[in-house]
Amino acid sequence: MTPLDRPVWSSLTTSHLELSDGDHLARRYARDVNQFASPRDDEPHALERLSSLIKPRERVFILQAKPFTTPAALRLVDQKLGVQMLDSGTQLPVDDHGDIAALEDKDAAEMLTLAERTKPGPFVARTHVMGDYFGVRVDGRLIAMAGERMRFPGYTEISGVCTHPDFRGCGYGRRLLSHVMTSIRARGETPFLHAWKSNASAIRLYESIGFRLRCDVHVSVLTKQDNKSMALNC
Repeated sequence: MTPLDRPVWSSLTTSHLELSDGDHLARRYARDVNQFASPRDDEPHALERLSSLIKPRERVFILQAKPFTTPAALRLVDQKLGVQMLDSGTQLPVDDHGDIAALEDKDAAEMLTLAERTKPGPFVARTHVMGDYFGVRVDGRLIAMAGERMRFPGYTEISGVCTHPDFRGCGYGRRLLSHVMTSIRARGETPFLHAWKSNASAIRLYESIGFRLRCDVHVSVLTKQDNKSMALNC
């Protein structure tokens, strides 16, 4: 096992400790930051603590290399297979367009609107505080962005890569990916990212700019029934 095998836990217990709730057995991101949570391991005490952090009808995401066993107190909503990819250090082209800019708190509402339109993965009101985000504007309108999500010593995940449908096919995603990679490398860290295993086109894009497959990852979406719902099911 390495920190990359359980990246949510690795992030919640190091770089993002202040953005999380929980303890030494299980932690989750604050509800306005992200929907990811993780037990320390798959032992009963850790899974029980994870269950206690989830409210009835709330959904959380578990992401890890090892298949996840749903605890009795929770219900599995969805389960998919993804891949984890690591930057191989390929030389990146210099971007001289000059239109990529850092995004800040004042841009949060636009970032959320773009994410809700394009569905790049779990993204809520304060997801942008997880790391540095960059975007491109056309006529003052945010039309593409990419940024950082999971972070722990030596590694930072690239996420939130999305482009408004009206501007797809113009290379914004590739350029923003390269920009975020360069920023992470400059700190002496290794970029990594995740994609659905079935998303062949995304994987080809990531491979074309230097990412290489590391392992499969298991993604589970969990919820908890409230007491009323449980009574009706009896």
